[in-house]
Amino acid sequence: MELAQRIEAVLFYKGEPVAKRELSRILGVSDEEIAAALVSLISSLEARGLRVLETGEEVALVTAPELAETLEQIRKEELKRDIGKAGAETLSIVLYRGPVTRTDIDYVRGVNSSFILRNLLMRGLIERSQNPKDARTFVYDASPELLQMLGVTNRTELPEYAEILAKLDQFEKERLDEPSEALAEASS
Repeated sequence: MELAQRIEAVLFYKGEPVAKRELSRILGVSDEEIAAALVSLISSLEARGLRVLETGEEVALVTAPELAETLEQIRKEELKRDIGKAGAETLSIVLYRGPVTRTDIDYVRGVNSSFILRNLLMRGLIERSQNPKDARTFVYDASPELLQMLGVTNRTELPEYAEILAKLDQFEKERLDEPSEALAEASS
């Protein structure tokens, strides 16, 4: 498979900007090879619905600007719908645990949360910022608008804040202990 196709697959999978240097590391090629493959990928996507967005040292797979009207119509339809159980679950984790990474959200929920996070971002319920501990990832937090809609000025005012936080801590501790318990049972 060509390097341009491999880059496209990585960008699609990640669903967020990826540093060119990170692409080099992931794909085991030089920065120069990444640059050349990106030129090829950009060219091959010209007549399709996707584009490569370059922001300095990062690249991302995005939709073609000429599809903005169509996508805006879809967005408006999505915003009319209820956020659903998965959305409420994810929003609760962000509210009580935020700022939190997608990986941590996925760990608590047990499933991939990318689509749900995208939906909550589009609705303005959460915000995404660069992870201060790892610049290659993002953290999600409640938006000021969400806190305002909930009638709180600080997340500690959320219903049963301390109790829910303690339950989340306990749940995560139990999940971390599961592998060691399974190993202990297997060895006995």
